[in-house]
Amino acid sequence: MNANMLSFDEAYEKLLGFVRPVREIEQVDAMFATGRVLAVAQHASINQPPMDNSGMDGYALRAADVPAAGTRLPVSQRIPAGSVGYELAPGTAARIFTGAALPPGADAVVMQELCEHDGEHVIVNTIPQVGEAVRRRGEDMAVGELVLPAGIRLSPQAVALAASIGLAQLPVLRRVKVAMFSTGSELVMPGEPLPPGAIYNSNRFMLRGLLAELGCEIEDFGIVPDRLDATREVLRRAAQGHDLILTSGGVSVGEEDHVKPAVEAEGSLDMWKIAMKPGKPLAYGNVHGAAFIGLPGNPVSSFVTFLMMVRPFLLATQGVREVAPTALMLRADFDWPKPDRRREFLRARMNAQGGVELFANQGSAALNSTVWANGLVDIPAATAIARGEPVRFLPYGELLH
Repeated sequence: MNANMLSFDEAYEKLLGFVRPVREIEQVDAMFATGRVLAVAQHASINQPPMDNSGMDGYALRAADVPAAGTRLPVSQRIPAGSVGYELAPGTAARIFTGAALPPGADAVVMQELCEHDGEHVIVNTIPQVGEAVRRRGEDMAVGELVLPAGIRLSPQAVALAASIGLAQLPVLRRVKVAMFSTGSELVMPGEPLPPGAIYNSNRFMLRGLLAELGCEIEDFGIVPDRLDATREVLRRAAQGHDLILTSGGVSVGEEDHVKPAVEAEGSLDMWKIAMKPGKPLAYGNVHGAAFIGLPGNPVSSFVTFLMMVRPFLLATQGVREVAPTALMLRADFDWPKPDRRREFLRARMNAQGGVELFANQGSAALNSTVWANGLVDIPAATAIARGEPVRFLPYGELLH
């Protein structure tokens, strides 16, 4: 590895070391809290379930009253969900429905498929066990138990869990505010004519979408012409009220690359060469109090660098405590005989056979590879892979949210 090149892990830790988490807390309606970061741990104020209840439609009874299959019991009451029955007399059964409170005296529920209705009686065709099909009070959560820890992004199921214990509002950290812009006189927006030498601005769409997936507040400053004064002016505006300024391309030393001198003039800039492929160049800096990250211009390099570097930076800024993606160890259904000296992130797809296959073109401009793939294979530096060996696979589900 080049002595001037940071390893992936070094760059990762260095970038996370610059994080300044947001502190402001907002109370939001739990109905709209999905995707937000929980600011304060939540504990159960009630038992869940709040009472012993039936796990299925059937008959509530005393297990001791059914010594043998075929026992016939009178049905003394009917208890739908939302109703409360009265104490069950010995030697009787209660018709009960899923979620209904177990009547006092009953200690088991027999599912209706194992019973026969016989006028005012029920024939129980099995010998029940005490506690059968009964959901006990507090078995899911007891009063005082930790329900949701601070520092998690609230999933739909987490919000449902909060609602199940009666939480109508949740304390969340404010959204991270990101300013983004593109530089380059060659960039044209889709829908416009494509002059000779021009390209459509795909990175603008990709980065905006990735930021939206992470729940950021986004202000898009559009395409900035290749002029130092224009770039400095946009940087000053972008720094106002934003936590991060994000760009792609233009952070080099060419005559038409004005982002680097503009950031240095308005703040500070640190250029890194990272031993990762794709995505070697990365710029980090600060502009009037806002963090600045400059990504490489090639679309795949920009995509991969965002997932592996910017995503954890933003999650940590949001207050998320666990930012590393969870990897799967899967079988390589490919050969990779000529490894790079850098750590490689290959566009790959998990197949129906439980293995991983690669997109044929791993070039940094092959944007279609990112759509074909459903994750990245993480290959250590200077490591060859033979078909059948285990590889570390990062599903998009771990990287895009």
